[in-house]
Amino acid sequence: MKQLLPSFPENSSFSHSYINQFLEKTLVQMNDNLPNKRRRRKKEAIQETPSENDVENQGAVKTKELKEIITSLLLLEEQEKSEQDEFSKEEEENKLLFEANHKKTTKVMWDYYSNVQQHHSDLEELGNVRKRKGRVNSAAACALASSAVGAAEEEIVSSSKASNNSEKGIPQRRLWVKNRSKAWWDQCNSADFPEDEFKKAFRMGKDTFELICNELSSVVAKENTMLRDAVPVRQRVAVCIWRLATGESLRLVSKRFGLGISTCHKLVLEVCTAIRTVLMPKYLQWPDENKMRDIKDEYEAMSGIPNVVGSMYTTHIPIIAPKISVAAYFNKRHTERNQKTSYSITVQGVVDPKGVFTDVCIGWPGSMLDDQVLEKSALFQRANTGLLNGVWIVGSSGYPLMDWVLVPYTQQHLTWTQHAFNEKIGEVQRVGKEAFVRLKRRWSCLQKRTEVKLQDLPVVLGACCVLHNICEMQNEEMDPELNFELVDDEMVPEIQLRSTNARLARDVIAHILLHHNHAGTSFLS
Repeated sequence: MKQLLPSFPENSSFSHSYINQFLEKTLVQMNDNLPNKRRRRKKEAIQETPSENDVENQGAVKTKELKEIITSLLLLEEQEKSEQDEFSKEEEENKLLFEANHKKTTKVMWDYYSNVQQHHSDLEELGNVRKRKGRVNSAAACALASSAVGAAEEEIVSSSKASNNSEKGIPQRRLWVKNRSKAWWDQCNSADFPEDEFKKAFRMGKDTFELICNELSSVVAKENTMLRDAVPVRQRVAVCIWRLATGESLRLVSKRFGLGISTCHKLVLEVCTAIRTVLMPKYLQWPDENKMRDIKDEYEAMSGIPNVVGSMYTTHIPIIAPKISVAAYFNKRHTERNQKTSYSITVQGVVDPKGVFTDVCIGWPGSMLDDQVLEKSALFQRANTGLLNGVWIVGSSGYPLMDWVLVPYTQQHLTWTQHAFNEKIGEVQRVGKEAFVRLKRRWSCLQKRTEVKLQDLPVVLGACCVLHNICEMQNEEMDPELNFELVDDEMVPEIQLRSTNARLARDVIAHILLHHNHAGTSFLS
């Protein structure tokens, strides 16, 4: 209010009336301005509040914008679909183009392969033509060389022919064979060679050796060729037998017989295969009824035990550590006894009273026990079919007691009857063991690790058994200087008794032996 009042000098002469008039006028103006402000504010408020028309306009705008958005989405979807169709079309075109190129490339490769095959066929045909020409030329050269061995006049004629052929351009083939001395074999093969020396070298006499050669002649004989003469049958057989008898290395065999090392190795395997194929069915076979009767009588006369048809024994043959299944061929018992790692394969054999093998089972790994080898043998299969009913095969304590296998008593405290039985059955056991002793004494290759491969060893061992039988049948005596001690550890099987009937039958046999004066009394001393 004071601001509205004008300033006057202190000595002003205005009166109070003038002041009152001024105030009234001012209040009137203020009252006039107040409604104007109110009306102005109300108008502004009315302008700020939207009307119905404005709301409708805003809704129309929003609808238009939404339609534009939907239209844009439809356009984008249509564009994407068109692009996808275009991509699929382009991919199909590329696939067709790739297949066309692949077919074209394949055709070109097949054409090239056909040309290469044709080229190789032409080269092979050309090579065959050259070989035929070479054979003709070498035949001519051999004819010239053979004619040169004649008399002096024929040598002059042949040399002139050779010179003529050389002038004509015919190539001559030069044959080269290493000259080796055959003096030792020629001396052994002569009729004047002493019988004792021959038997010492080949473990058999000349007659037995001649018998074997005649039996194998049709199998091992070879024909001569234009290049060289074949090794004679006698020399082939001699190489094999001397190698088996001495167990010497192939290098020494080669030196003795004047042949190559590889030739000697081949001859040993060929002759052993022939022996196993030709001679085994004849000289190593299960006895027939008549022979079986004789065997029973001989064994009963020897031991007093009836119906014994064979003595069974299993031995081990040392081998070099194989490349596969090493643990299977590891011989733990020989390793512990000799303090040296040992590997072996087994040979199970049944012999008659004369020590001739009637059945063999060769080649099972050395880690197997005797009863395990027996279960794998053809003899066991023969027994399962009933062919051994009513007969006994005597074995050591390493075999189980079965209906057809008779073994000694193995408990610690034995009665007199059991002692007597073991004593008599031991005589039958010794027949089998002594047969294997003679086998290894005669064929020294069985005493040490051999150079023969593991897969070929059963053939060699089978041949040794057949040759052993032939020597035994021919009554070939052993050289007393050939000493060998056979040691094979007997391991008692886990199941010793496999037949109650067999146990009762063994007790009856033991009782008969003791009370009918068949058993001796050496066990009492």
